[in-house]
Parts: sequence; structure tokens; C-alpha cells
Amino acid sequence: MLDKRSGSRLANLWDDAKAQGMSEPELLVYRSNTLGSDKRVTNYGGGNTSSKIWQKDPLTGQDVEVLWVKGSGGDSASIKLDGFATLYMDKLQALKGLYRGVEHEDEMVGYLPHCTFNLNPRAASIDTPLHAYVPKPFVDHMHPDAIIAIAAAKDSRALTKEIFGDAIGWLPWKRPGFELGLWLEKFCLEHPTAKGVILESHGLFSWGDTPRECYETTISVINQAIEWFERRSEGVAIFGGEVVKSLDATQRRAIAAKLMPRIRGLISEKGHKLGHFDDSAAVLEFVNSRDLRPLAALGTSCPDHFLRTKIRPLVIEFDPAKPDVDAVVARLADDVAEYRVGYQAYYDSCKHPDSPAIRDTNAVVYLMPGVGMFTFAGDKATARISGEFYVNAINVMRGASTVSSYVGLPAQEAFDIEYWLLEDLKLQRMPKPKSLAGQIALVTGGAGGIGRATASRLLREGACVVLADIDEAALANANEELAQAHGKDFVRPVLIDVTSEDQVVAGFVETAVEFGGVDILVSNAGLASSAPIEETTLALWNKNMDILSTGYFLVAREAFRLFRAQKIGGNVVFVASKNGLAASPNAAAYCTAKAAEIHLARCLALEGAEAQIRVNVVNPDAVLRGSKIWTGEWKEQRAAAYKMSTDDLEEHYRSRSMLKRSVFPEDIAEAIYFLASDMSAKSTGNIINVDAGNAQSFTR
Repeated sequence: MLDKRSGSRLANLWDDAKAQGMSEPELLVYRSNTLGSDKRVTNYGGGNTSSKIWQKDPLTGQDVEVLWVKGSGGDSASIKLDGFATLYMDKLQALKGLYRGVEHEDEMVGYLPHCTFNLNPRAASIDTPLHAYVPKPFVDHMHPDAIIAIAAAKDSRALTKEIFGDAIGWLPWKRPGFELGLWLEKFCLEHPTAKGVILESHGLFSWGDTPRECYETTISVINQAIEWFERRSEGVAIFGGEVVKSLDATQRRAIAAKLMPRIRGLISEKGHKLGHFDDSAAVLEFVNSRDLRPLAALGTSCPDHFLRTKIRPLVIEFDPAKPDVDAVVARLADDVAEYRVGYQAYYDSCKHPDSPAIRDTNAVVYLMPGVGMFTFAGDKATARISGEFYVNAINVMRGASTVSSYVGLPAQEAFDIEYWLLEDLKLQRMPKPKSLAGQIALVTGGAGGIGRATASRLLREGACVVLADIDEAALANANEELAQAHGKDFVRPVLIDVTSEDQVVAGFVETAVEFGGVDILVSNAGLASSAPIEETTLALWNKNMDILSTGYFLVAREAFRLFRAQKIGGNVVFVASKNGLAASPNAAAYCTAKAAEIHLARCLALEGAEAQIRVNVVNPDAVLRGSKIWTGEWKEQRAAAYKMSTDDLEEHYRSRSMLKRSVFPEDIAEAIYFLASDMSAKSTGNIINVDAGNAQSFTR
């Protein structure tokens, strides 16, 4: 951050005790992780580090100089040894003799694999020549907000000189590549006492003779910039000052819950998008300011920023003093369409004969005065990271516009990076999306055996999952387990009693704010009870109806409301029971409620079909393992009904089935996944029995 916030200075985190005894490659990992641990130094996936290390050649046994440099697609904060490319320095130097000039610099990337040391499979990044040709053993290339604010200022060169004197140099904008590597080499040779250089509209290169010196130079240069900005911004109205006030946090989230599904629906025509909401202080300061619109229109400067955020955001017109959200909703389609037209014009005016085809024309970043920022992407992690990158851009605009004038990258330069053939090749190498990528599922009873198995199955196929349950401890445990296995971006817990209308509504609001909407509802919350009819109390009857009938109605109603707001279809899977089709003794309340579930699903299938909302049912039977309902009285009651020990129940259910097989939570989850996926795209109003065969419950 560039403003006076607590702890604004970067701490020197280098620990000689930790570094002692590390090999040179291990010190490179340590340096990289330490730099990447603070997002004020570099953002996710941004920046790169290198070391030139003498090692024995596996072929000749001779000592050779090897460049270790962060490989393509790595993240400094988490990178390990296998994240670095290794290349012979003598071969990299030899590439200069093959270079045919800036018009042909892209072809040099094809030579990098020929320089690989020790058959390392990690692909070298486009920044490799920038590190190779700096004649220093240890090099950091970072994207600190404080430095990019200087790099993106109108008088960037003069500011660099004012702040750093001759210690840090300056180079004009140049797209990363072989030519920029040669520029850096020339600068270093002509300025042997310089400790680094600021690249216009890009970032910082710094170096040293030891890993620690390199690290400490990077930290001290950033701190020097932060201190200078604090002095120069004293008393200055940031972004021209505040012109609107933020709504309170509850109102902001309510508006986000209403708008995000609608935005998501409008931009998901070629693939489902995931959303992220940010109403942090930095975002609100920007969206509430006088200069929001002119600064947003200038676009981002650093390539790292606009590759994640597109060159500029969409500003949603809204007056928080007169919060007419319905008017915003009514205008959204036109706003989105207008942005697409503008993006198409940008592409048409900048494209080259060999440019890749135009990609998604929708905005990634949506800014709303008084409310905050929405970001959308093909997965939750990218949506979140895109938001983080735009916060970086806000910080850059704050600094540059406070001491000078902020300058965005020219449209043609931005286009030439966004539609760079090398970037396009990288996109083409991305793995094919999983079958549920971009989709959002809410699973009630998510902490139980079937719910947890279902969540795991959907997560494995790329879905984001909201676990809903009434058991707070079990919910926390399930959330932790699944987040650890599949990533924190993909899982959220929400405490819901499905018999409470308020809690159900709040749960779907939370889902919309966290992920942008919902695509799949798995209604699975349940209980089981057993009693002869004359011993069935009204309370027991009502409890079954409340959870298994009314609860299913409440969650389905909220899902339908979100589906219709998004207008991209939807999917409901009810987890009912064999007992909804086949009567059982001493279970009238349970069987009747389950039958109601099944008939409700049929009704909803009729209502939802015209909106491409599918509703289907899975009927399990006797899923004992991992099931919460079999841990209480139900197990004892069913054993009593069949006049046997509870230990004999599983074998009883297995042997009475036609296939003589036990049914497990994972079996139910597989059926739910089938119905939730496009494999069953032409099925609605259907029932799948997963009971190992029971003639009484045949659906025909």
C-alpha cells in the first residue's frame, strides 16, 4: 500500500539461521518464497527470481555456469526447486549470435529448450533473457505497487531520478523478451554501480553479489519508494477525494447477492463463470472517489495486471445515496452489451493479420460506487486473483495520480501482449476444463456421509461447493477436510437449518456473494425415524414433514429464484429414499415425507423445464457407513423392527438386495454426479434407485 497504514514498511525477513547450510538452489527457493510472502512485493504468479550457479555438467564433469530462473507459470510464494528452469549460460550467451533483430525476437523462445541443463522439464519463461543477460549472479524482478506507481506516472523517469538518484536506473517501456534482455545488459555495463532499474509501466529489476544482498536491495528499494510516496502525498486528496459514501457492510453484501447472479448469467453464454466480491477499504476508496471513471477508463498499466483483469473495468452507475438496485438490474444487460461493443472495437482497431481470434468480450472487473468490486473468471481462484490484481492497479493509480499523472499502457501495446502469439500458445496448452468447471453446487446435509461424499465427487469434477448443514462441528470438520483436499477457493461452509426460511434464504445469499450464484442444488438434509403408527406422535410426524418435505421445498424455492435470476438453467437433485416408493413397517412418517419429496421433484421438473432447470431424484437404500442418521435411534429402531442385532443390519440389507451388494455413500454420490452433469442433460423428472436392487421400489 502507498498510504499511511499500519505496518506499511516491508520487514527484512531474511534469517541467516534458516539460510545457513542451504545449497545455492535452496537459497534461491528461500529468497523467492520470502519475497513472495508479501503481496506488496509481488502479486500472485508475478515477478521472477534467478541465480547463476556453478555446477558440474552431467556429460563432461566440468564446472559450468547454470542459470536457475523461475519457470513459466510459477508463483514466488510457493515455488519449490522443481519450479525453476535450468539453462546453460554459455548457450544462452551463444543465442545472441542467432538474434536477427526485434522483428524476429519471438523466434528466440524456440531456442530456449536447446539451452536446458540436466534435462530439466520445467519450461523457461519469456523473461529468461532478462535474467540471463544481467551480468550479476543474483537477480530479482518484482512488481511492487509502490514501484509500478512510479513506472506508470507521466514523468516516470524524472521521479525515478528524484527518488533514487543514480542507484536505480530507468528504461522506457518495452515488451518482455530478448530485446529487453539486451537493453538490461547494456544498462548494467554502462552503469556498473547501479543496484537496479525501473522498467516503465512494468516493474523493478534489482540484483546483488549474494542472495541476501539481492533480497535486501529489493526490500530497501521498495521501502524507499513507500516512504517517498508517504511524504509526497501528505494532505493530498486521494483520487480527487470522496464523492459518495459507502453503504454499510450488510447492505453491500445484499446488493452483491442480487447483482452477481445477474451479471454471471449475462456473461456465461460461452461457459459458466465464478464470481468474487471485494469491498475492502482500498476498493471502496477508489469506487467512491471523484476520479473513479476517468482513471478506470485509462486502463491498467503493468502487463501482469491487465492480463488478469483486461485492460479496463466496467463501472456500474449507482448512487448509494439513492440506492435503486432494481434500476441497476434493469440496465445491466445494456451495460454488458456496451462493454462488449467497446472491447470488439479495441480488438478490431489493434489486431494484426496473424492475431489470434478474439476471446471473451465480457469484462472481468465490475466497479460499483458505495458497494465494491465484482470479478468474474472461469474458476474461483482466478476470479479472486483477478480482484487482487485490480487492487494492485488501484494502488498504482493512487500513487501515480497523487504525485503526478497516471498513464495507462497504450491500447496497441496492451493488445500486443494480450493477443501475443506466445501468450496464445500458452493458453492453448492449458488442460481441458473438468466437466463441472465453473459450476456452483449447494449440498444440504453436506457434513454427513452422503453429503460429504457428494461434495467430494463434485469437487473432483471442478465444481465449487457450498456445504450446508445444521451440525456446526461436523460442518467445520467437513469443510476443513475438503478444502485441504481440493483447495480453499473451492469450498465454503454455511450453517443452515432447512426448516428455517430465514436461514435458507441467508444461505443462498451467502452462496451468491461467495461464488456468484448457484447451478446445482443437492437437497440431501435428512433424518430417519421409526415407530408404529399408534406410537407416532404429532411432533414426530411434523419433524419428518418439516425436514424432509418443507425443508426440500424451501431450498428448492431459493434455488429456483437464483436459477431464474441467472437465466442459464439449473439442476436440482433430491436425495429421497427407496422408502418413498416402497412402504416399510413402523416408518409411516418417514416414508410419507419421502414420497412427498419425490412428488415435489416431479412438480418442479414440470415448472423448471422451460427455463432449462432439471429436477431429478436419487433413491438410496440402507446406506449405513458414514451416515449420520444411522448413528442414533434409527439404527436401533430398524433392528428392532426386523428383530435382529444392530450389528447384523448391514448384512441384512446386503443379503435382502437382489444384487447382494452393500450400498455406500460414494455410490449415491456417483448417481448424483451423473444427474448434475451434462451426461444426463436430456433427463428431468427421473428417479435413479441406488439400492442394489429392490423389486418393491421399481419405478415402472
